[in-house]
Amino acid sequence: MSNIKKGDKVIVTTGRDKGKKGEVLKVFPKEDRALVAGVNVVKRHQRQTQTQQGGIVNKESTIHLSNLAHVDPKSGKASRIGFKTLNDGRKVRFAKKSGEVIDV
Repeated sequence: MSNIKKGDKVIVTTGRDKGKKGEVLKVFPKEDRALVAGVNVVKRHQRQTQTQQGGIVNKESTIHLSNLAHVDPKSGKASRIGFKTLNDGRKVRFAKKSGEVIDV
């Protein structure tokens, strides 16, 4: 099971887009990959359809989960994730750097 979920703010730790931040649009758990807004943008040749114009289109490609880290809500830097149980019995994720709870 992955610590990264849809809607999380992440930062890229390695590769061509190192340092870029974005929001997770979709997670593919079987492939251990995620689609992140504005990260790993590739050019694709698109054939014209009735609704869409043809040409070269920029679109996001998936990136491996090992190259992503959560953004700490306090500092804005990369942080690892831990799990803890709150007093009301909910299990939540928290940033290990600041102790800030990620799940609301």
